[in-house]
Amino acid sequence: MKGRAFTEQESQVLADIIINRRTEFGKNFISKEIPDSIVERLLSAALHAPSVGFSQPWEFIIIRDPLIKAKVKDSFIKENEKAKKIFKDRPFYNQLQLEGITAAPVNIAVFYKPSPNSVVGQTSQEKFGPYSVCLAIQNLWLMARAENLGLGWVSILDEKEVKMILNAPLENELIAYLCIGYVTEFTERPLLEITNWEKRKLKESIIYYDGYQN
Repeated sequence: MKGRAFTEQESQVLADIIINRRTEFGKNFISKEIPDSIVERLLSAALHAPSVGFSQPWEFIIIRDPLIKAKVKDSFIKENEKAKKIFKDRPFYNQLQLEGITAAPVNIAVFYKPSPNSVVGQTSQEKFGPYSVCLAIQNLWLMARAENLGLGWVSILDEKEVKMILNAPLENELIAYLCIGYVTEFTERPLLEITNWEKRKLKESIIYYDGYQN
């Protein structure tokens, strides 16, 4: 057999990492710096993700500069005011520190860069380009957890504003803004599950066989 084969024990380690992956919120990050060597391992994991037509349509900006972080956080604050109005009937929302932009030592902005040429496998569904970038993000996220690092994906941002702050090319699409750092703890379950914001869906309610049944 060519290529690497894995043992049952190694397979279980990966399963444990997946099950114990968490979305981290701002109050959980600590100021301990992340060595460059570990950041490189996270990026290596991302770069080995599958992509449609082996197009590798991702670009990453590593952000440590406090001034840049502060500008991005300003965008979050403005957008979060809109979200507060949407969730005004759920007061607990205001207690959630949904970002760790300035608290986390490393931020990573992840972009989708469209190919100027036709991409194998993307001719019918353009969205498979951005989907490929999401696979890279998942790889990075799992490697971060394996390194005992917390990660939070900040979605409450104005994409145009963040692109302007980071001088991103016009054609690039901001897929994710990630906050990465060491944390005070990893909870046994996701925080939004613990607080009953949402309940975990039962497997039986979301898995079908050979199509949706009437």
